[in-house]
Amino acid sequence: MATPIGNLRDVTLRALEVLKQADVVAAEDTRITARLLQHYGISAKVSALHEHNETRAARPLLALLARGKSVALVSDAGTPGISDPGARLIAAARAAGHAVSPVPGCNAAIAALSVSGMPAPHFLFYGFLPARASERRGELEKLRAYSFTLVFYEAPHRIAESLADMAAVLGPARSVVIARELTKLFETIHACTLGEAVSWLEADARQRKGEFVLVVAGAQAAAEGARARDTLEVLLAELPLKQAVALAARLTGAKRNRLYELALQMKAQANG
Repeated sequence: MATPIGNLRDVTLRALEVLKQADVVAAEDTRITARLLQHYGISAKVSALHEHNETRAARPLLALLARGKSVALVSDAGTPGISDPGARLIAAARAAGHAVSPVPGCNAAIAALSVSGMPAPHFLFYGFLPARASERRGELEKLRAYSFTLVFYEAPHRIAESLADMAAVLGPARSVVIARELTKLFETIHACTLGEAVSWLEADARQRKGEFVLVVAGAQAAAEGARARDTLEVLLAELPLKQAVALAARLTGAKRNRLYELALQMKAQANG
């Protein structure tokens, strides 16, 4: 079942009811889950189930299910099994004939995608890229030609290196939305190109802290964006902004409001 990714008020009424009725809550981090339960005055038995003990921890939970008891599975934040533990327990429970039911709610990838402004109707959720630079670049190379919007998770200690590798492999002109600490006190959502992303991070050390979701334009969108930028650059040199935007929209087929925002950014950059 899904739990809040930051703001505790994002929990659903159904999730609270399930937590109240569960015989055991299987949690990735019992301390984090304990804070959620305490906040809502829920008394429940909590059992640890995380990346390093999932196979072992699943056995007593399966035994409880066999006796007709109920188990609520939660991760630290968001939806279990999505770049978080839980898939092995779920598969084992289903194989043993037990009913498995989702309790939907928060998901950081979908939350970031919903405010990205990326118009592509399809997206590929990748999750975390490999920690090693060579493996990370190899995976990005496999994704380079995909037309889908690409969605990644990243940790703070690797965010700058991952963005630099994305710019090198996918191209610096691609649009990226950097979503940091979603729903939390210091939530930040910043749109720029991959070529500008590392400089933005380095300008403020606070922006390199927290959990990140990166939403990157697909190959086709990147090509269209580069064409729109090139067209605007030529027209802005000869025409007022509004006229340049209107003509660029006719020439490229891009949406006028997006071109207007892009033109304002280009003007600001040109003025220093």
